[in-house]
Amino acid sequence: MNDLLRPRHGHASEKVSFVELFFDLVFVFAVTQLSHSLIGHFSLIGALQTLMALLAMWWVWIFTAWVTNWLDPEKQPVRCLLLVMMIVGLVFSAAIPNAFGSRGLAFAGSYVTLQLGRTLFFLWAVKNEPGIFRGFQRIICWLGAGSIFWIMGGFMEGSSRIACWGLALLIEYISPSAGFYVPGLGKSRSTDWQVSGHHMAERCGLFIIIALGESLLVTGATFSGLEWTTPLISAFVALVLGSIAMWWLYFDTASDFGTHVISSSENPGHLARLAYTYLHLFLVAGIILSAAADEFVLAHPTGHTDAKTAIALLGGAALYLLGNVLFKKAISGRTPWSHLVATTALALLGAASAHLAPWLLATFTALVLVAVAWWERHSRCLRD
Repeated sequence: MNDLLRPRHGHASEKVSFVELFFDLVFVFAVTQLSHSLIGHFSLIGALQTLMALLAMWWVWIFTAWVTNWLDPEKQPVRCLLLVMMIVGLVFSAAIPNAFGSRGLAFAGSYVTLQLGRTLFFLWAVKNEPGIFRGFQRIICWLGAGSIFWIMGGFMEGSSRIACWGLALLIEYISPSAGFYVPGLGKSRSTDWQVSGHHMAERCGLFIIIALGESLLVTGATFSGLEWTTPLISAFVALVLGSIAMWWLYFDTASDFGTHVISSSENPGHLARLAYTYLHLFLVAGIILSAAADEFVLAHPTGHTDAKTAIALLGGAALYLLGNVLFKKAISGRTPWSHLVATTALALLGAASAHLAPWLLATFTALVLVAVAWWERHSRCLRD
């Protein structure tokens, strides 16, 4: 047994280590950078750029979560890997606001360093484990192909950079569903990826906490710097209530059930890839968009709601609900109709948004989220 691998039985195989939590602090900064970038450039091109940066950030984090699902972070070499990745990750996060401007090469270079460096370390760490080693040989081929376009894009500007990085993201995001197929090496099957389901579920749950925490930081920081009028206080209460409802929707029903399902599954690799690697991205994106909405609402709580505020507020809630629907469908095989009803209610609010003050629209949006959380709490959608 390779002494850098986690034990596959007992509490140690499921435990999230303190160094993993320390590593995650870099991504608190990254999520903050993403939300502030979106707030500062709320347009179609700004949204596209923020989305691409989010996809890159999530791919670094989730691939690292997979690696620490196998490697034991309590072992000194693995711990050192995570600490070095923190340093590079800070460079990556710092470059996010100007990734499509003057710091494109720093953004791309740090991303490639994180992805390839971590994978090379893993190949060294599991060189005596043929099954896992072969799987990561395939992975590094795909990451290497994507890295070519990341670095090329770093030297380009404007739409050329967007196109080049878009191709890199496409290559990397289709690779798991393609089984990381490489000629001569074949493809990986989901049954080859024997993961600790409890660890994977907890890691992703902690990232949701990171994103929600950043949303609360935006709300609190903005609120503290403004004059506390009645509309502003009403908006503040509504936005915080909305964040609480988001937390409730995920952690009250879905999180524990997902942990149980993946931990007892005969094919945990499939669920880890679908429900946690891909579908959690919708939840994170919804929270980041909602954080931008919090800033817009608090900045102008009265008057008519403008288009960007309505899109961010209702779109963030709808995207988060979509992520919950997909995740709960993946782990339970059922569609939570409460979420679909809530999405319809958000669409109706969108039709009326121009006639509502931002604080009032935020209040109605929060009430929709609270209602669906209450519905879920009292239904047996995931418990039958």
